[in-house]
This record gives sequence, C-alpha cells and structure tokens, in this order.
Amino acid sequence: MIQAPSNAFKAASWIALCTGSIGFNIGLWRSDMLLNEKGYYFTVLMFGLFAVVSLQKAVRDRLERIPITDIYLGIAWFSSVLAILLLIIGLWNADLLPSEKGFYAFAFILALFGVISVQKNIRDAQASNIDRSQTPDFVGKLSDD
Repeated sequence: MIQAPSNAFKAASWIALCTGSIGFNIGLWRSDMLLNEKGYYFTVLMFGLFAVVSLQKAVRDRLERIPITDIYLGIAWFSSVLAILLLIIGLWNADLLPSEKGFYAFAFILALFGVISVQKNIRDAQASNIDRSQTPDFVGKLSDD
C-alpha cells in the first residue's frame, strides 16, 4: 500500500520550489544584466525545471515497470545535465560578483530539488488515492477508527 506524503513534506517541497524559483526570478528582475542575459537565465531555469520533472517521472516509471523507452530516459538525463551545465557556463562567464553567482546557483538547485519533490508528492498522493479506492470498504472503516 502506498502511503500519501505528509502535509509537512508537501509544505516543505512547495516552499523549496517557490523560494528557489521566485528568489531566482526576483534576483533576475533586480539585476543590472542586459535583457538578453536575463532571458538566458530565465530560460535555463524553466528548461531545468521541466527536465528534472521529466527525469523524475521517467526514472519512477521504470522502477514501477511502466514502459519507458531508453531514448526518452537518455534525453531526460541529457536535458537535466545540460540545464545544470548551461547555468554553470553562464555564471562562470558572467560579469557578476561571486556572491551573486552563488545566489543564482543555490536558488537554481533549490528550485530543481523543490520541483522534483512536488512532482513526487503529487504522484504519491495520486497513487495513495488509487490504492484506497481499491481497498474494500470494511478495511477502510477499520483503519479510520
């Protein structure tokens, strides 16, 4: 039986996602970068968020024996690594203070962790609801008492 994630873990995951992505974007908004630089970093963040969610789903599908092609799993891994490399290369070559570079790096990683956790929580909650719906009524009544 799959257990639903706790409310505390759900809240922590959403806080990590929002803190990382909103903080990253506020940093971009307030920076003195050119608009094309801001666009680059914003695109890398969005690409990274999508890539790690796709990777998390592909890995979990494979673990649950849901068919997934090797090429899709490879693309998900490649995209996730590429997003991180693009951020590293961009920050390495950016004309920013080291503290600013660190801020963007940590906000990016926090957002990626947060979106993976949120995706996992949503999937676990859905799987938990499916398990409960397949449980006979008398078992559910005994466990609710």
